[in-house]
Amino acid sequence: MNKPLTAPLSPAELEDALRTIGHARYHNLHPFHHLLHGGKLNFGQVQAWALNRYCYQAAIPRKDAALISRIHDRELRREWVQRILDHDGYGDEEGGIERWLVLTDGLGLPRDYVISRQGALPATVYAVEAYVDFVARQPPVVAVASCLTELFAPAIHRERIVGLLENYDFIDDKVLAYFRRRLTQAPRDADFALDYIKRHALTVAEQQGVLDALTFKCNVLWAQLDALYSAYVAPGMIPPGAFDPAQPPC
Repeated sequence: MNKPLTAPLSPAELEDALRTIGHARYHNLHPFHHLLHGGKLNFGQVQAWALNRYCYQAAIPRKDAALISRIHDRELRREWVQRILDHDGYGDEEGGIERWLVLTDGLGLPRDYVISRQGALPATVYAVEAYVDFVARQPPVVAVASCLTELFAPAIHRERIVGLLENYDFIDDKVLAYFRRRLTQAPRDADFALDYIKRHALTVAEQQGVLDALTFKCNVLWAQLDALYSAYVAPGMIPPGAFDPAQPPC
């Protein structure tokens, strides 16, 4: 984890420390993403990525609901509930999970199969559920900090949109709607969370918890890509029951 703090940081110092963690640990640095964005994966490998990433997308509203259930600050709840609506949808707004399913639909994966998580890698499911559990157990300011990977998300979304459209003839603009929407949603969410943390993480213990939370979240995202790389790139060890591009689901 991070080097223990010996004295409280100023709000500006805390932000700098958080950004340092993200720049060093965010999953845009992972070799699997370099392959994905550079057009080096085959169709089955892209399918595997989208299928497994669905597990994470689908868990976000559950994570946020767990956080809201423990927040006594009504204004914070009012702000945070927007995140659930962004992913689950409301009214005529389909939501981020539906937009992700449009991507997996476009990649030829049966929707029921994706939603069931039946073909997801065990490590993917484990990492995602560890994140939900972390948020459910931590003090609110620490739980809020775990979402600060959103500070670094717009850059990877822009890179992904360009890379997928340029390098894969089976990808079109319609299936990338999720990433385009997150170009505006992620900065809004990250700015609010960062401001909240800078105002409420004041003690050494709180600030240490905040820094460790961002590190933990970066590790969750990294672990999912480690699992994808191991199963579908090298050495290519697909666990029993997991999605196998050579034997796609009907």
